Amino acid sequence: MGELTSKIKGAANDAVGKVKDSAGEATDNERLEAEGEVQQLKGKAQKLKGDLEAALGDDV
Repeated sequence: MGELTSKIKGAANDAVGKVKDSAGEATDNERLEAEGEVQQLKGKAQKLKGDLEAALGDDV
């Protein structure tokens, strides 16, 4: 998986996580809110992986 792929997947997970988090807050659904927060963290980790791949090459 290349740098760009990691960054795209990370951005998508971050965006979906934000929607879930907001929907959970709006509906007072703690489970959905927590799922959103976890998905945002996953997205941030994927974006970081993409940054590392850019710095070190695709061998990460």
